[in-house]
Amino acid sequence: MRFIRYFLPTLVILLVSAGTIHAQPSGELVIALPNDPTAMYIGNASDVTAISATRPLYDGLVRYGADGSIQPGLAQSWEISEDGRTYTFHLREGVKFHNGEDFNAHAVSTIWEYGMTPTNQWLSYYDSVASADDIVVVDDYTVEVTTSEPDAFFLSEVANGWFALPPAYLAEVGLEAFEAAPVGTGPFMLENWAPGYRIELRAFPEYWNPEQPKVERLTFRIISDATTRMAAIQTGEVDIVTRLNTDDVVLLETNPDVNIVTYPNDRVYYVAFKNVGNGAGTALENKLVRQAMNLAVDREGIVAALFSGHGQTISGFVIPSNLGYDPSLQPYAHDPQQAMELLTEAGYPDGFEIGMGCPTDAYTNINEVCLSVQRDLGNIGIDVDLEFKSTNAYWSEAHYAATGPMYVDSWSSPNGEAFWRLEGSLTPDYYYSTWTDPAIVDSLGQIAVAVDRDSRAALYGELSHYLYDNPPYIYLYVLNLFEATTNRVTGYQPLPNETFYTNDVGVDG
Repeated sequence: MRFIRYFLPTLVILLVSAGTIHAQPSGELVIALPNDPTAMYIGNASDVTAISATRPLYDGLVRYGADGSIQPGLAQSWEISEDGRTYTFHLREGVKFHNGEDFNAHAVSTIWEYGMTPTNQWLSYYDSVASADDIVVVDDYTVEVTTSEPDAFFLSEVANGWFALPPAYLAEVGLEAFEAAPVGTGPFMLENWAPGYRIELRAFPEYWNPEQPKVERLTFRIISDATTRMAAIQTGEVDIVTRLNTDDVVLLETNPDVNIVTYPNDRVYYVAFKNVGNGAGTALENKLVRQAMNLAVDREGIVAALFSGHGQTISGFVIPSNLGYDPSLQPYAHDPQQAMELLTEAGYPDGFEIGMGCPTDAYTNINEVCLSVQRDLGNIGIDVDLEFKSTNAYWSEAHYAATGPMYVDSWSSPNGEAFWRLEGSLTPDYYYSTWTDPAIVDSLGQIAVAVDRDSRAALYGELSHYLYDNPPYIYLYVLNLFEATTNRVTGYQPLPNETFYTNDVGVDG
C-alpha cells in the first residue's frame, strides 16, 4: 500500500487512423457512490455524488483544472470586453451529441434556456444573463454572451453549469423525458440507470477528444453502507471509493492492492439555522442564542474523536485556503458556562426545545457528528429533537423545508473562494437558502461585482466579521479527505470540492 499525493500519467493503447492518433478505450472502471444520485440531468444534480455521476455525460464550455483554474472545454478560447460584461467564446468544431446532433453556437442559448428553468436547482449559474437576447451567435462557432453587470464569477458559473444540451432532442421530448434519457457531448453515454442500484455508461465513440475516454465502460454502484464499500474495494469489486474515515484508512493500509488518495478539501461542515419557514419566530432569531450554540459545541472534541485529528475547526465560511480569510477571527471556544450565561441574557435561562435534521450517512461520520451536537446543546439546556433523513428526502424541498429549524450539512467550493456557499445559503431566493438578512445580501452583492481581487478580499473580510458576530450557523470544521483506488486505476485526480472528471481515468489490465 502507498499514499498517492500525485497522479500518474494514464497508460493508453494507441491506434493510428487516417494520420490521427486515437486512444482505444478498454476495460471497465467501477466507482462506488455513498448515496443515490438525485438526477442524471446535470441541472438537477443537487449534491457532489450526483454531479460526479452525471458529469461524464456532458461537456461544459469551460472546466476546472486541479488547481481551481478555468480551462478550455467546448470553448477553445474566449475574450472578455473592457467593461467586463461581454464574453466571446470560440467553440470547438466537429463536436457531436450522443444522438448525432451537431454542437455549435446555436446550442449555447439552449444551455441558458434550460438552465433558467424554475425547477433547476442551480439558477445562480445562469441568471447573470438577463435574456436570450444577450446570447448572440456571431457564426456557427463563435458566440457572444453578455452579463447584466460585471460578474467576478461568471467563468466559474459557466464551469459549474453551462453544459451542452441538444436543442433538437430537448424540443422533441421535453425536459421530463430528457431527465429519464439524458444526452450530452461527454465522453460517456448512458446505457442503463437502475436507481438505487447502479448506473452504467459506455464510451462515446465519436467523442471530440480522440484520446478520451480511457475506459470502454464506466459503472457507478450505489453502496450506501460504508462497511460494504470497504469490502468491495478490498476484493476489487469496485475500483474507487470516496469519503473514507481514518479508521478505514488504517484498515486499507495493509492491503497491497489498494492505494490511498489524500487531498485537502474546501468543504465547510456546519449546523445551519433558519429564520424562514419553520425557523421563523423561534429562539434562533436571537443572535445571543446563536452565539451560545456556537460556544456550546465542542468542535475540537468532534475533530479529535471522530476524525483522529485530521481536520481543523473553523471560524466561518471563509476558510484559510480562501481569498479574504482573516486569521484574527478564531473559532468559537468551547465554553458551556458562557453559553448558558448568553441564553439567560437572551431570555432562555431554562433553555428550549428545537428540531434538527441530519442527512443519514451523507458524509463521513456525519451521524455521529449530529449526535455530538445534540449532546453538547443538551448540556446547556437546549433539547434537540434530532431527525435522520435519507439524502433524497433531506434535499427534496426548497429551503430545507423537509428538516427542522436547524439542520446539519456541508458546502464545498471549487475555486478557492467562499462566494458559492455564502451566496447559495444566504441569498433568500436560492433553493438552499434558509437565512435572510439584508446586510448579508448587500455585502454579497458587492463581492459579486468586485472584479478586482484585492477589493474582493477586503469585502470577504468585512463579511466574515459580520457573520462571526451574527452567526447564521454553528461553524464546525473542515477535513482532510481520504479516498481509495485499486492499483489498476490510473489518472484519477479528484478536485478540492470532491467531484472529479472521468475523461482521463483508466485501468490497467
